[in-house]
Amino acid sequence: MARSCELVLALLVAAMVASPSALAYDPSPLQDFCVADKSSPVLVNGHACKDPTHVSAADFAFAGLHVPGDTSNAFGSKVTLVDAHAVPGLNTLGVAMARLDLAPGGLNPPHTHPRAAEVLTVVEGEMRAGFVAADGTLFAAVLSAGDAFVFPRGLVHFEFNCGARPAVGIAGLGSQNPGLVRVADSVFGASPDVDDRVLAKAFRIDEDTVKMIKAKFAASKK
Repeated sequence: MARSCELVLALLVAAMVASPSALAYDPSPLQDFCVADKSSPVLVNGHACKDPTHVSAADFAFAGLHVPGDTSNAFGSKVTLVDAHAVPGLNTLGVAMARLDLAPGGLNPPHTHPRAAEVLTVVEGEMRAGFVAADGTLFAAVLSAGDAFVFPRGLVHFEFNCGARPAVGIAGLGSQNPGLVRVADSVFGASPDVDDRVLAKAFRIDEDTVKMIKAKFAASKK
C-alpha cells in the first residue's frame, strides 16, 4: 500500500509541476478541451478536435503506469510515455508524463526533448541523472526515492541506475508531444547515413571506426 501511495504521489507531483502555467510550451487552449481526433484528415499543429458530443471519460484516462516496463534490452531501460497519442484528452493542454524503468546498470541514453522541459521524480531505487548545458557544463546528481531533478528544454540529458536494484522514475514534460532525439542514434543511425567523413571529423576518429559504430546501430534496427 505504501508503495502504491508513493507512486500516486509522484504522479500528482509530476502533473502539477508540468502544468501549463509552469512548463508548457504548446499553444494555450481556447476552450475547455480539444480531444484529439486521430481519424481526422485535417493537418494542424497537434491534432484536430473530436466532436465534443463524442467525447467520453475514456479520452482522458490511461491505465498501466503501475506496471513495470520491460528492461530486457541492450540498455536495460524502458520508457512508458503518456502523451496526446496515448491520451487524446491531452491534446492542446501542453503536458505529458512518462514512467522510466531502469534495471541495475540500466541506462536511458543521452537524448533531448526538443519541445519540452522535464522534471523527474524517483519513486524507487537510485539513479544518476544529469544534463549538459550549452557551454558543455555537466549538471548531475545521484537521486534516491523522493528526489526530483529538472532537465531544461532541448538539452542533452540521461538517467543511469547506479544502484543494486531496479529503479523507477515518473517524469512530467511540458508538451503534449515532447519529441525524442537520442544523440547516438541520430548521428550514427540516421537514414540516409550521415557522411562518414563528417562524423570522423566531428568525433575526432577515423572513418573505419565510424563504419564500425554505424554497423552496430544498423544491426540494432533489424
